Amino acid sequence: MCTFTHRGIAAIRGFTLIEVVVVMAIIAILALMTIPMFYAKIPRAQIEESIPLVKIAVDRVTAYYLTSGALPANNSAAGLPEANKLIGTYVSAVTVVDGAVTMSFRADANPKIAGKRLSWRPAIVKGSAITPPSWICAHKKVPDGMDVGGVDVTDVPMDSIPLTYICGLRLASGSGP
Repeated sequence: MCTFTHRGIAAIRGFTLIEVVVVMAIIAILALMTIPMFYAKIPRAQIEESIPLVKIAVDRVTAYYLTSGALPANNSAAGLPEANKLIGTYVSAVTVVDGAVTMSFRADANPKIAGKRLSWRPAIVKGSAITPPSWICAHKKVPDGMDVGGVDVTDVPMDSIPLTYICGLRLASGSGP
């Protein structure tokens, strides 16, 4: 902007068209750079929203283990309804197989997770039936001194899994998801 005087009165001249276009181009470029960041958050948010369904199964498997010293073979043994009855907005089924809890995603979930599965496996201390299982999400390494139940069938991309589950927070403790 520049100022000039006309008949002794100071006047302010506006921005030129090229200056306005340059500013708009910069704003557009910055906006386009943020879109991938928000797009990457969508599958994580859908997984986070679905965790209460997994928590139901995890709590049942933990209770079964603490009372019997073994892991349940399936949903029925864990005291859960059929897998296709544990459903949610993005989840088509929650399945228990040999203690492992697997969440299957609907076809209308985000394309990165649609039709895919995410597993939580119980890590138990052999010979200590009073120690509750810790829960291992996806491909996380089993801690030393623990054995894992079930099979990891996770095919959700690791970059779509919320970090809190990759880090292995215990789902059954009530201290975290």
